[in-house]
Amino acid sequence: MPMRQKICVSAASKLALAAPRKIRTVLGLDGFVDAIIHVVDKRHSASSFDRLQTIAEFSQRIAAAAGHSSNYEFVVTLQKLGGNGPIMANALAAAGFPVTYVGSLGYPNIHPVFEEMGKHAALLSLSEPGYTDAVEFNDGKLMLGKHHALAEVNWENLQTRVGADSFTHLLEEAQLIGLVNWTMLPHMTSIWNHLLKEILPQLTRHHRRLFVDLADPEKRTRADLRAALCTLTQFQSYLDVTLGLNLKEAEQVAKVLGLPHPSPGEAALESTAVAIRQRLNIDTVVLHPRHGAAAANAAGTASFSGPFVNEPKISTGAGDHFNAGFVSGQVLGLDLAEALAVGCGTSGYYVRHAASPTAPQLAAFVRDLPPAQK
Repeated sequence: MPMRQKICVSAASKLALAAPRKIRTVLGLDGFVDAIIHVVDKRHSASSFDRLQTIAEFSQRIAAAAGHSSNYEFVVTLQKLGGNGPIMANALAAAGFPVTYVGSLGYPNIHPVFEEMGKHAALLSLSEPGYTDAVEFNDGKLMLGKHHALAEVNWENLQTRVGADSFTHLLEEAQLIGLVNWTMLPHMTSIWNHLLKEILPQLTRHHRRLFVDLADPEKRTRADLRAALCTLTQFQSYLDVTLGLNLKEAEQVAKVLGLPHPSPGEAALESTAVAIRQRLNIDTVVLHPRHGAAAANAAGTASFSGPFVNEPKISTGAGDHFNAGFVSGQVLGLDLAEALAVGCGTSGYYVRHAASPTAPQLAAFVRDLPPAQK
């Protein structure tokens, strides 16, 4: 049996025996209303059109409009909950984890787009959500965001709108904590520092894992990113830290840390994960480009070829589903390669079905994980 298939069978067997309901989970702190959008190439009737297939095609149209004017028709194919945190939380809840989500979900009332999520997770809101137009193409997506409400996601509102004692109690009970979307939350580093000084030292010492996703820090200054990474290293004194990065984010982090830029290829990805992990002195670094993933922890490294599909039903949220699958593998006791398989399987199922897999669906999909399409 090929090694990839052995990893999948082993991971699926462990998933089938796992008990995610025992893993209390707290995630935050963003929240968005996403509109999934296609760009019209040619319209044939009121209900029929051809879409632009690639970002390259769209960029050529835009470049040709310089000095003139141009009109583009955006078709909203779906409105859904968005944000790295809610999508990741939804994926974990679907897999059976008891999730409490704290974030920008609508204030004082929860936005209707999160009502379905509220049937499967406990929701605590700090502010109005952000809004994103996710313009999707076969070779990627353009995320056009409106983020002004996210300035209200700050320590003061955590204390007053959630409650200092309530938030501390949530973290005391949690085995898995996720703090994601650093880039779009201008007060996240400040929140991290308050956690380090005021809450984490109070918590009973038992094994906890913190998952962090930066979410494309290109628009933040190098000084901001460097300060965030320096703060992140301090969490390892209180819990095991996993930092999840896509390839672009890994390049940005490597540059700020003065490390060689990552390049495609499993060996290069593994060496980059090792270098970032060692520089930050955290438990795990995982990199997830579109075609697979690689990770490093104290025990070593692993890489895995994912089930890439050429024409996904949805791509927005694929990375968040990978993160949910990978960290769930970690907290359920899978080894590094198996956790990568679960991450790739969770993402692969989602982009094929436009839905988060349940635990049985995920185990079955991972067991017979298809190869990447050419």
